[in-house]
Amino acid sequence: MSNTSKKRYTITSALPYANGPLHIGHLAGAYIPGDIFVRFLRLNNKDVVYVCGSDEHGAAITIRAKKEGITPREIIDKYNKQIKESFEEFGISFDIYHRTSEPIHHQLSQEFFLNLYEKGEFVEKFSEQYYDEEYNQFLADRYIVGTCPNCKSEGAYGDQCEKCGTSLSPTDLINPVSTLSGKTPILRKTKHWYLPLDKYQPWLEQWLINEKKDVLKSNVFGQCQSWLKSGLHPRSMTRDLDWGVDVPLAEAEGKKLYVWLDAPIGYISATKQWALDTGKNWEDYWKKQEDPADDSCLIHFIGKDNIVFHCIIFPAILHAHGEYILPENVPANEFLNLEGDKLSTSRNHAVWLHEYLEEFPGKQDELRYVLTSILPETSDAEFTWKDFQARINNELVAILGNFVNRVMVLSHKYFDGKILMGSPLNEVDTTVFAELAKAPAGIEASIQQYRFREAMAQFIQVARIGNKYLADEEPWKVIKNDEERVKTVLFVAAQIVANLAVLAQPFLPKSATKLFEMLNLPATDWAQAGLADMLTDGHQLGEVQLLFEKVTDEQVAFQLEKLEVSKASNIAANAKVDPIKENITFDDFVKMDIRVGTIIEAEKVAKTKKLLKLTIDTGLDKRTVVSGIAEFFKPEEIVGKQVSILVNLEPREIKGIQSQGMILMAEDADGRLDFVNPNTSVKAGSTIR
Repeated sequence: MSNTSKKRYTITSALPYANGPLHIGHLAGAYIPGDIFVRFLRLNNKDVVYVCGSDEHGAAITIRAKKEGITPREIIDKYNKQIKESFEEFGISFDIYHRTSEPIHHQLSQEFFLNLYEKGEFVEKFSEQYYDEEYNQFLADRYIVGTCPNCKSEGAYGDQCEKCGTSLSPTDLINPVSTLSGKTPILRKTKHWYLPLDKYQPWLEQWLINEKKDVLKSNVFGQCQSWLKSGLHPRSMTRDLDWGVDVPLAEAEGKKLYVWLDAPIGYISATKQWALDTGKNWEDYWKKQEDPADDSCLIHFIGKDNIVFHCIIFPAILHAHGEYILPENVPANEFLNLEGDKLSTSRNHAVWLHEYLEEFPGKQDELRYVLTSILPETSDAEFTWKDFQARINNELVAILGNFVNRVMVLSHKYFDGKILMGSPLNEVDTTVFAELAKAPAGIEASIQQYRFREAMAQFIQVARIGNKYLADEEPWKVIKNDEERVKTVLFVAAQIVANLAVLAQPFLPKSATKLFEMLNLPATDWAQAGLADMLTDGHQLGEVQLLFEKVTDEQVAFQLEKLEVSKASNIAANAKVDPIKENITFDDFVKMDIRVGTIIEAEKVAKTKKLLKLTIDTGLDKRTVVSGIAEFFKPEEIVGKQVSILVNLEPREIKGIQSQGMILMAEDADGRLDFVNPNTSVKAGSTIR
């Protein structure tokens, strides 16, 4: 069944944390795709509610508040305002942008918890959790950092490693440290309420594997399948915190709901508030109807770091409750990188939306176009300022803008802005109209499959058709001896412009409005797309407007300089060595057997981005080592290099490969790795003492 065949739609985009501004990675992950899809639904006269809002209860909020020396309330008020205004100015068309700090949300979250509690769905148990003795408090997941047990990178959080994306528990971390005191936390007993995901695993497998395998995108289904294969475990739905939604039990004083119980309920509470504001019935959009065919179609637009919550945890909660619909689809996108490096809020390596809107006033659609053209739909993508400039100048300006401008200018120059039918249509004209008639169906099919890059490419292809038509017919030459033919050529070309106005609406809404104004035509719905008679004989056009302007070399240079300054500032701010670890005995040290080895073979590990499989001559043997250095070194560059290798490390299996040791690397303040090797070549197997 087509995902646009339902009569009612509930569309959500991930709730951004109200602890910092938005950047282009957020836009490419959850908001531009959701907005395109919603605008398309509305153009097809569907009953749709598009909800979002600030997630205001995460540990990230309190961490930011402590850093800035203000209260969590001041943090969420500050960033909620900034985020909401940025969305509005950029043109993301939410029906409501809500807040999880609102009383209506707290009440609904507590009702959810009590519903599951009274049904006996929770498992109550004591567990040992990390506690900071200096601050006298239990530590939420994000208050603990350490070494990731999966990729061995430093700075992994207690709930997730942001380098490799692995979901973690605090006790998984190697060498955990409290972000409050900087000291090693202790384990202390505390009582919490757990959602038994293992109990729901059979149902989740049936739902995901049997019902969603051919519906979800491959990257989404693959991550879900990996979680299910690893086996699900109970997950705590409460936390020892002083900020968030109170657990509504007398015995749970001082405890709050886990943010991933309350955050997705934020979609529902936002819809509930919207319904109160508009006189709608919110239950129509979230609850099961008597006839399942009348259920709303629920779709979540998110980034890949939220897949597990939207495809496993939240569906399990909705299923356990029993009254709510489940998502039809979760079209999650991968990550967007910036200028050869990961987007990073902490390192200020980002293009911030509010700054873009100040520095490129009126150019919202230009950023929408570029980001849609490179959306990380099934794999990571990269934004560069040079590519931004090239796509705008060579595509938006040279193809779309140029075609529209020529049609408008010539129509005003030759016929005072009137669209006139001259000589009868010839074969070239009818061929163009036939291509025009096919375009909407192709774009529609791509949108329905969440292939927005493809849909945008098909949209710009319509402008290419128009440009080729004008270039072939050359009305500026034909006007000298056949005015009637020129009337027809411009009549056909103007119909293409009118179609572009309709087709542009999901992708480039501000430009679509300009096009309708220039055409002196009211905005029309999707059903008009592909028609050859949107403009009637004798129609009077409006005034010519410039659709797009070129991005200059100076603008690009300014943005690149900003990133360089930010990078230099970050390096300077973090140019401090790690603190000395606890003392060890000499006997501890001599247990480590570190040798000089030579890399004799290197290749990428299939289906990974960071791992290289190395064959190393240790002087004792030739052994395989899997190392996470593919971001920094190409396999062919490191063959022959000498490395320091810990040869008596217990072997472990990584991605199905037995890794027999660890090479030692130096990591600078910017996170870049380099080899620790001798200045001169030494014999493989030489001992490092």
